[in-house]
Amino acid sequence: MGYAYILDHCGGCGIAFTFNPAKVPSLNNVAFCHYCVTRANEQRKAKGLAPHPIHPEAYEACTEEELRT
Repeated sequence: MGYAYILDHCGGCGIAFTFNPAKVPSLNNVAFCHYCVTRANEQRKAKGLAPHPIHPEAYEACTEEELRT
């Protein structure tokens, strides 16, 4: 069994980062880094809105099987 990271640029700040494509927070297939999601969640909390969930494995390597789904 192998593992893989996806490398792309964050849809918010443009910084390159690695992530698990099946678990990373995204909008219209555009992934967002942990910093940008955390910052957005702080802004949402201040407005009384629910935060976007961040999966614990969103920024970890994914398995080969996850890439096939």
